[in-house]
Amino acid sequence: MARNIQSLERAAAMLRLLAGGERRLGLSDIASSLGLAKGTAHGILRTLQQEGFVEQDDASGRYQLGAELLRLGTTYLDVHELRARALVWADDLARSSGESVYLGVLHQQGVLIVHHVFRPDDSRQVLEIGAMQPLHSTALGKVLSAYDPVAHSEALEADRKAFTDRTVCEPEAFEHILDVTRARGYAADVEETWEGVASLAAPIHDRRRMPVGAVGITGAVERLCRSDEERALRPELIAAVRDCARAVSRDLGAGRF
Repeated sequence: MARNIQSLERAAAMLRLLAGGERRLGLSDIASSLGLAKGTAHGILRTLQQEGFVEQDDASGRYQLGAELLRLGTTYLDVHELRARALVWADDLARSSGESVYLGVLHQQGVLIVHHVFRPDDSRQVLEIGAMQPLHSTALGKVLSAYDPVAHSEALEADRKAFTDRTVCEPEAFEHILDVTRARGYAADVEETWEGVASLAAPIHDRRRMPVGAVGITGAVERLCRSDEERALRPELIAAVRDCARAVSRDLGAGRF
């Protein structure tokens, strides 16, 4: 197992300390809190200051978080501007479909759930914002893999685990699913990730017509699928999800798809 880099661990601990404590801390306070020699702490602080992650008050000599961290945080939130744009549309989709709605983006070889609207009934549900889903088996993951080249590569390079006997793991079969996804404009997951659960998702594009995420619904197979042997997804739900994705894309400046 690769060893962690101690200086990076100390720098990260320093940033967390500055983020969670008083607005400004002195060198002695920082060194004491982290169990570091003053010289070591000062060296790390100086490097963080040069990179803009930490600022030093001229009058007091105390340290605080720098503007570069704010810029990086804002960039992260800007990437998820789609979450703000999707709020109303996701609520509408939950009401019209009667199912849970998820908004996902590519993150660390998986799908990060950045927004979750509960199924509009009285059932007990768990908020899944921040949860990760696999790329190869979920509807959100397939959509991202079909439209985003980076997600595509990561899905192929990842260990595609079989969650159920319906999970598609072989590269050629997976590529075929992605071709079908692109051709019809949405992805399906019928008990490929969880037994008894189905989901469908469609891509969201930004003003550059680049894929920036996916929106979808998840629910029991008997609600999302027709009651025939094919267990095909209900067409009215497919239309609702695609309409939602198009609406969010338009709000992001993508125009008509």
